[in-house]
Amino acid sequence: MKYIVCLFFLLSASANSQSSARITYNFYSNGSPAGTPPLVLIAMHDIASYTNAAGEDFYLDYHSNTSYQCMLLKNGKRIVNKQSLDSFPQPELLNDTMTILGYLCKKAHVVIRSNQIDIWYTTQAGLRGTPSLNIGPSLGLVLKIIRNGNFEISAEKIEPGDINISFDPANAEFVDLPLYRDLVTRQNYTTLSIFQNEKINYGDTIANLFTNGTGITYRFSEGTVVLKKVKLPDNMGKNTVVAELTERSGGDAYDRTGSCFIIPANTADTSLTFIDAFINGIKTLPVYPSKDSKTYNGFTLTDKYTPPIELIRFITPFGIGSYNSQVQVYGVKWEDSVTYKQDVTNLLPALQGEVWFGVFIGCYDKGGHNISLSLKYFPDEVPQEPAAVSNDWIQPIVFTTNIMEASHQEYGTIFGSNTLNVTVDIPEGIKSLTLRYISTGHGGWENGDEFNKKLNEIFSDGKLVYSYIPWRDDCGMYRKYNPASGNFPNGMSSSDFSRSGWCPGSTSIPVDIPITGLKPGKHTFSVYIPMGKPEGSSQSAWNVSAVLIGKK
Repeated sequence: MKYIVCLFFLLSASANSQSSARITYNFYSNGSPAGTPPLVLIAMHDIASYTNAAGEDFYLDYHSNTSYQCMLLKNGKRIVNKQSLDSFPQPELLNDTMTILGYLCKKAHVVIRSNQIDIWYTTQAGLRGTPSLNIGPSLGLVLKIIRNGNFEISAEKIEPGDINISFDPANAEFVDLPLYRDLVTRQNYTTLSIFQNEKINYGDTIANLFTNGTGITYRFSEGTVVLKKVKLPDNMGKNTVVAELTERSGGDAYDRTGSCFIIPANTADTSLTFIDAFINGIKTLPVYPSKDSKTYNGFTLTDKYTPPIELIRFITPFGIGSYNSQVQVYGVKWEDSVTYKQDVTNLLPALQGEVWFGVFIGCYDKGGHNISLSLKYFPDEVPQEPAAVSNDWIQPIVFTTNIMEASHQEYGTIFGSNTLNVTVDIPEGIKSLTLRYISTGHGGWENGDEFNKKLNEIFSDGKLVYSYIPWRDDCGMYRKYNPASGNFPNGMSSSDFSRSGWCPGSTSIPVDIPITGLKPGKHTFSVYIPMGKPEGSSQSAWNVSAVLIGKK
C-alpha cells in the first residue's frame, strides 16, 4: 500500500566527543581503482547516512532499528522505502582481526545471492554505519568490504567533525522495495514510446491521409503495416539501445511473420525508399532481374533505391492472449502477451534524427494483432554526460520480407532459381566491416523449407565469407505463448517443432559476419540458399535481411 507520511529527525555531535565523523571509501576491482567515485559515509553512534553516485540517499536509524532509501525522481516526486535492519542478511562473526586506520577490526562473513562477502568492522570508534546498506549494517562501523575476493570497498580516511544528519521526507511517498527499485532504475534510462497498443490486421481502411507528418500513425497494405515518423533523441552515443516490441493476438490464431524496420526520413543518396511503395504501390520500386517468371520489387540496394533496415524479425505465436480462455492444456499456464527484445546498438548511427518506424505482421484476419513498440537507451555509466553518436557507415543491402504481402508483393521465392547478388560502393575511411544478417525459411509442409535444414552461403566478390544453417531446435520452450497451437496424438504441439531460424513466439537472432580485405569501391555480395521446389500450390520462401556496418 502507498501512503504519504511526514517524518523528521535531526541529530548532531561535537567533533571533540569523537561521536561523529566523515568516512571516505574508495572502490577497487582486482586491486585497481574501479572507476567509481568515492563514497562519503556520515556516521554517528545512533544514525548514519550516505549518498551514492546516482543521487540516492541512505539512512540508518539505530534508534528504531530502521533503514530508509530515498530518491528525488526527475519528475519531482520523492519516494522512500523503509526496511527493518533485521531484514538484511545476518553475517557470521569470525575470530580474525585487522587494524584499519588505527582501529582494531573484526571479521564477519555473509553470502548474498551466491556472492561471498567478507566484512571488516570496528566497535572501537563509537560510530556505526556501512557504505553498503545490506552488508553488515548492525555490526558497528564497517571499514572494508571484499566481495568474491576481487571487488573491494575500502575506507581511506576518517575525519571527525561537528556534523548534522537530517531526514525530512515531507510529502514523500513510501513505496515497497520492488516498486522503489523499479522507479529509481527507470529514471536512469530513456524510454521512447513509438507505437502504443496499435492494431495490425487485414481489411481495415487506411485511417489517415498521408501528410508526411511526425508522430502520426499510418496504416498501409490493408492494415498489415503501421508506420510512424519519429524524431529520435540526440547525443545518445554512450548507450546500449534495445528495441522492445510487445504483441498480443486480437483474434488471429496463427503464427505469422513479423518485422520491425526503420526507413531514414532523409535519404540524400537515393531517390526511392519503401515509403514510395507504401504511397504509390510496390511497383514503384526497382525489379530484381530474376531467372523465374516472378517480379521481385525492392529486394536489393540499387543506385536509386535503399531498402529498409530491419531491427527485429519475429514470428507471432499461435493466438496468444485472444485464445487463452478457449484452450486448456494440463500443466500449462498461458502468457497474456509476448515481448520481443533486440539489442540494436550497432545500428545506432542510423537511429538519429527523423526516422520512419514500421511494423509488419503478415496476417489475413480481421481481429489481427495488437502491438506496442519502444526504444530504450540504457546508459553505459550512471550518471552520464551526453555523447555524440559515432558516424559509422550503415548501409542496408537486402530485404526480401514481403512487407506489402497484402498488396501482392511477391514472397521471397527468388532463391529457387537465383543467387541473390547486390553491388555496394564501400566508402573511404572504413576500418572494419560487418554484415548483420537475418534469415528465416518458410513453407509449412513436410518438405517445405520451414522444417528442413538449408545451408545459407554468403559471398563477397565471389569468395565464400560465411555459411551456416539457420535453425531453432528450442521451440518447445515457447509452448506457454501458444494457446492455439495444435496438439498431436504423439504428445507434440505444432509450436514445439524445430524450424528454419525461428520459433512461434520468438525473435530470429542476427548473425554478425566480419568482412575483411575489401578496399574502397564497388563490391558484390551474394546470398545462395538451396530453396526447395514447389509442391502443388505449396512453395517455400526465405525472408532475408542484410545490413553492412562500417566502423570509421
